[in-house]
Amino acid sequence: HRNAAAAAVHAAWQCLLASGRPTPVRRSLERLVVHAEAAFAAPGPGAGAADPDRLREWAALTRARGPAPPPAPGTADELHGIDAERAALRAPEGRRANRRALLRRLGPGSPLLPVAVRTLAGCAFAGYLCAALGVGRPYWAIVTAASLYQANISLSWNRTLQRTLGNLLGVLVFAVVLPLSRTGPLALVCCCLFFSFAAEALITRNYWLGSVAVTPMALLVLEFGGAHPAGELIGDRVLDTLLGAAAGFLAATLVTNRRAAGRVERALDAADRARAAADRVAADPRSVPAERDRARRTLTASLVELREAGDTAAGEWWQRALPEQRLLAAEQAGHRTLAATAQRRGPTVHAPSIGAE
Repeated sequence: HRNAAAAAVHAAWQCLLASGRPTPVRRSLERLVVHAEAAFAAPGPGAGAADPDRLREWAALTRARGPAPPPAPGTADELHGIDAERAALRAPEGRRANRRALLRRLGPGSPLLPVAVRTLAGCAFAGYLCAALGVGRPYWAIVTAASLYQANISLSWNRTLQRTLGNLLGVLVFAVVLPLSRTGPLALVCCCLFFSFAAEALITRNYWLGSVAVTPMALLVLEFGGAHPAGELIGDRVLDTLLGAAAGFLAATLVTNRRAAGRVERALDAADRARAAADRVAADPRSVPAERDRARRTLTASLVELREAGDTAAGEWWQRALPEQRLLAAEQAGHRTLAATAQRRGPTVHAPSIGAE
């Protein structure tokens, strides 16, 4: 739960720092994120920052469609480092540092390179295989293969099952809806709109259900260019789905990600350095608040990267054993440091509830 909270807080900070000038709504959200950061770093449920009822109330207001909730009480003094960090990111030095970090992430040593090679090999294999077998629309197989690739082979296998099941069920839905769509142009447009809205509503909640809606929509779009034999469309889609899924997962199996364990070791070293820096800055009485906030957020980012690297490596095969004990110890030590720095920073809540402001 602490890892999930750290990831959510880190993502919120990145979003707010990149969102532009601090409008009143964004400033209110920044204060809420400050409060959330103190809540997940609090040493126990007795801390004022971690009042569950109050946090649920603010979460409901934040997710609502109305205006942003009022600023979390007692957090005005904690925003001292945010403006300085935003200015540093927009400065020429900060932009150059971001470009260098992006190049390192996309360069020859990038952990994304094996996934890119898998995608290229799988899509090429699926397309050539379908073309060699004479299937009418090989690009369906290419799209199927490209949609399978996730961070590791375990997640790719789950996505393969979901995509295949969703597409096959979607073909059955298309066979049922096709006679209705051919009653007139208006019926065809209405069917496409319905499946489009269904796909948008379902794809982020359940991938295979979203695929059930996407498949008939893609098949119905072909009807705008003229009627096609139903058996040909259904047969091509089924063959393309099965061949694309098989070729894509075969490429994921053959192209192993041997860099996953190395990424874990680099993340462990980075987390150790970030924790040591946070301890050093927190213990230095001459450090400014902005420096302490920056060190704490750097430590949070390193813990998020460490958990992501560990989860990715745990789902890969054919690689050396992971240092699981060291990984667990580094995460525990990092969260203890976050809790200690939150205590040194002092309480962030002074008002009894959000309605009292």
